[in-house]
This record gives sequence, structure tokens and C-alpha cells, in this order.
Amino acid sequence: MAKDQLQVLNALDVAKTQLYHFTAIVIAGMGFFTDAYDLFCISLVTKLLGRIYYHHDGEPKPGILPPAVAAAVNGVAFCGTLSGQLFFGWLGDKMGRKKVYGMTLMLMVICSIGSGLSFGKTANGVVATLCFFRFWLGFGIGGDYPLSATIMSEYANKKTRGAFIAAVFAMQGFGILAGGIVALIVAGAFKNAYPAPIYSVNGNDSTPPEADYVWRIILMFGAIPALLTYYWRMKMPETARYTALVAKNATKAASDMSKVLNVEIEAEEEKIVDVKGNNFGLFTKQFLRRHGLHLLGTTSTWFLLDIAFYSQNLFQKDIFSKIGWIPHPETMSALDEVFKIARAQTLIALCSTVPGYWFTVAFIDKMGRFVIQLMGFFFMTVFMFALAIPYNHWTKKENRIGFVIMYSLTFFFANFGPNATTFVVPAEIFPARLRSTCHGISAAAGKAGAIVGAFGFLYAAQSTDSSKVDAGYPTGIGVKNALIVLGCVNLLGMLFTFLVPESKGKSLEEMSKENEGEEENYGTETKGENAQTISV
Repeated sequence: MAKDQLQVLNALDVAKTQLYHFTAIVIAGMGFFTDAYDLFCISLVTKLLGRIYYHHDGEPKPGILPPAVAAAVNGVAFCGTLSGQLFFGWLGDKMGRKKVYGMTLMLMVICSIGSGLSFGKTANGVVATLCFFRFWLGFGIGGDYPLSATIMSEYANKKTRGAFIAAVFAMQGFGILAGGIVALIVAGAFKNAYPAPIYSVNGNDSTPPEADYVWRIILMFGAIPALLTYYWRMKMPETARYTALVAKNATKAASDMSKVLNVEIEAEEEKIVDVKGNNFGLFTKQFLRRHGLHLLGTTSTWFLLDIAFYSQNLFQKDIFSKIGWIPHPETMSALDEVFKIARAQTLIALCSTVPGYWFTVAFIDKMGRFVIQLMGFFFMTVFMFALAIPYNHWTKKENRIGFVIMYSLTFFFANFGPNATTFVVPAEIFPARLRSTCHGISAAAGKAGAIVGAFGFLYAAQSTDSSKVDAGYPTGIGVKNALIVLGCVNLLGMLFTFLVPESKGKSLEEMSKENEGEEENYGTETKGENAQTISV
């Protein structure tokens, strides 16, 4: 049986875009700015870590991180993020969004600083403490995913909700861009202050002692935006949907939102009653029947997307090195290498990553989530195969610019596509009492994909020729075949998108059927809804 919508929730659904919407975007978005900076800045300094801590005198090439160490340094933050998404997603539904929101931010601040202050001068000591702090940094970052998405979805009106949630996520693009810019500035400053010869001329002097400060400064910078945001997060009121639908306090919800919206809202305490058959938990038949396929859709698409997305992001420096866009390491000093890696990643972020996010913001409430996600996976598949199949063509010097353009387009359609929509949809289609938890589960599936990408691509992209693999690595399937595998992963993502419902223009309660009890014809409605979605 359907019941009337609470006035406070209806007021949020139909509210005109106001200053508080943009304030919420900035407050939640700065968390994502920090998340992206912290997760991806490690790829800018892994080559430098290898030169500093794993250099051996007389070797023809600079030191690199051994396979196990490289996998740990790149992947440990994702393990922490996965854990944090599950834990804080659950906690956000139990304690409330606001109470948990500050915890995640302070954890990020402390662990960003701790990462840069990794103790000791020996390789084992530095790497062990770096991995420790990056795990807990990831744990805090993990909490930001379900909480930021849920808060923004519950604050937004239904007409522009997709754009608002996507705008929060789009701050990731600026975080990735900021990482490259900070690395450029720091590496450039140290390079000018402490000039060094290239490795092939003098291996020992090519890495000045001061280079040890460079990676630490780059990692610690991530604490600044998180610290600046903390005060404003603590001033945000709890979302009305949590207060009214989960905490069952309509008076408080009406009072909080009256101040935010600057309108009088009736409390309607008498409407706060459980709808019969609509208080089911996550591990119940009712949830499985209503939202089981939806959860499978959001988890599978996010998992598949992140295998490709994080493989591309974390190891683009290796791909650029293999096609010759970044010079061979022995022809550069340590700081010059950091500078050129940062320059390449900044250019990719500026030309494709950031624009892709904001194209989603502009079009998500016009085109819909389903169409953008399907289109994104399709073009990611096309461009990945276009890079992989004629791979030898792209490695020729005269074709390298073409490779970079094609590679940039895969990033553009990842962000004007599933990288944004997989974040938006789980915050819209589940009941309020399970919204943060289900978003956390979906996001954790994504981070499981990121772990597969971080660990798998590191080995898979190694040459099939044992004489050409990096030191300590077994032979792999080569960059060409690794890119073909990523193309197939994107194709699977396109197919699983058909499990995800369209939420454009609908209220959160309409999507989750939160105002309805058990009805005999629910299965028929669900089939009809899915059929409509697939025909979009």
C-alpha cells in the first residue's frame, strides 16, 4: 500500500537549485578531491622510490621497486578503501551520515601526513610504514564514497539530483589534476635547486639525497584540502531522509530542512509509521526480490569498470614509457623522471579526465544514467581495441601522438560514462535505511576490481620476451594483449549495465518503493520497470 510523501521530503524533491546545493557539492566534493589526490599521487612517485631505495651500484638501469613491493605500494590503499567502504557504509546507516562523516576526513588527514613521514632510511622500514599508513588512508577514503554519495542524493532535488551527485564525484578529476600539478611544482623546484646528471653518466649522483623529500611532500600535500573541509562538514545538518525515515524523527527533519530551504515545513509526526512489509533488512527474501538484481548490476558494473580504469590510471607511466613518450629512465635524472611522468599524467587529466567528468554533470539529467553508462562502456571498448589490435603501429615514433589521443579518449569516455554513473546510481535506487550500506557494497566491488587491475596489470603488461621484462618480474602477456583483456572487460561492463534501472527524474522514495508495502503485483511492476530501462 502506498502512503503519502512527507512534506519535508517533497520539499527537497521540488526545491529550486539554491546556494545550499552548491555548498553541499563543495563540502562533499572536497573529500573526493582529496580521495583522488591520495589514491593516484602514489603512481607519480613509485619510480622515484625505486631509484632511492632499490638502487644497486653498477647496474645499467636505475633501481625499481621489486614486484611484491610495487604491488603492495600500489594496492594496499585499495585494500583499505574496500574495507572502509563496507564498514563506513554500514555505519552510516546505523549512526547517521553526519556523525560518521568527520571520522573519515580526520583519518585521511592523519594518514596523509603519516605516509609522508614514513620512518627510517632503510627500504624495508620506509616501505612497511608507508604501506601501513596508506592502508588506513584508504580506509578513511573508503568511507567517503558511500557517505558523500548518500548525503548528496538525500539533499538534492529530483530534477537535478544526478548532476549534483556527479559534480561531487567530478571533483576526483581535479584531485588527479592537482596531483600532477603538485608533483610538477615540487619536482621542478628540487630539480632546479639540486641539479643532477642523467643516470647513464653517473648512476649514484643522478638521485640527489634531497630527492627523498620530494615524494614525502607530494604525499603529505593531500592532508591540506581534507583539513580545510573538516569544519564545514561538521556544520552540515543530518539529512532529512535519514532523520525522518531511519531515525523516525519528523520534527527534527522538518526543523533542519526549514533552516536549509528557508521555508516553513510541517513536521507531520503522525506519518512516521512503518509500512507493513517494508522494514526488511539486507539479508532477506524481500530485499533479494526487490533489489537483488539492482545490487548485482551496481556491483558488477563498478567491479568491471575499475579493473580497466585503475589499470589505465596507475600504470599509464609504464605504457607511455613503452611507446617512447616518456624517455628511457637511464637517460634522465631521478627528479627529471618524476617531472616528466607528472607532465604526462597532468596532460591526460587536463585534456580528457576532467572534461569527461563534467560532460556527465552536464548531460546526466538529460540523457539519463543508463544511456551514459552504456555509451561509456561501448566507446571504452572500441578505443581499447583500437589501441590494442594495431599496437605495433602505435609504437612507431611517428604514431605516438595518435596513441596518446586514442588513450585519452578511453579516459574521456570512462568519465563521461561508467566511472561517474556507477557512483551515482547506487545512491538513488536503494531504501534510506540501506542506502549507505548498498552504496558501500557497490563501491567495495569496484575497489576489488581496482585491486585486480593494480596487481594484475603490473604482471600482465610485462613482455613475453624474458630478456625485456623488468627486474624481478616473470614474463607476462605484453602490453598489447593486456589492452585486449581490458577491452573485453569493458565489453562485459556494457552487458551488465542492462541490470541497472534508470532513476532519472524520479524521487528516491519512488525508486526504492519506500512508501509501499508488499504487493502481490510487485514482480510484475519490476519486470515492467526493467523492460522500460532496457528499451531506453
